[in-house]
Amino acid sequence: MTDATAVERNKVTSRRWIEVFNERDHVAEADVRGLGFIAYAPASLEPDPLGSDSWAKFLAGFVEGFPDLRLTVEDAVGDGDLVAQRIHFEGTHTGVFQGLPPTGKKVAFEGLELNRHGEDGRVLEHWFQLDALSLLQALGLIVVPGPRLLPRILAHVARKPFKRR
Repeated sequence: MTDATAVERNKVTSRRWIEVFNERDHVAEADVRGLGFIAYAPASLEPDPLGSDSWAKFLAGFVEGFPDLRLTVEDAVGDGDLVAQRIHFEGTHTGVFQGLPPTGKKVAFEGLELNRHGEDGRVLEHWFQLDALSLLQALGLIVVPGPRLLPRILAHVARKPFKRR
């Protein structure tokens, strides 16, 4: 198989992985993952690497919170054994998600993923990031600045009335 053919096969597999997730076809989704699969989620959602079974449980948490969650591949590029995709997420928060009870709110946010494929085309490693701030804001949650940023924000706000115009 030529490099170009392998890259195209890997892009098709990465896109298919999204399609079978949307179909909630757990068997086909698991079949995309290769032996020794490992996933790396954003540390704010899951600090530890996830093996194949842990990954399935992690996905189940999203589906529980957003049963109608649909992912759309907006762009995909491949190079060697790597495929990067820009993903659009859309769903309605009608179940518990990360301990948050259902809000009934519709959410839409973006994410990026990088898949490393094995020689057989299956995904061996998966990294992803998502726009958690947009997700939290869509759910009506206010993001509070951390302790290192809060004093600067308060100082800026306190100086405003004393500035000359």
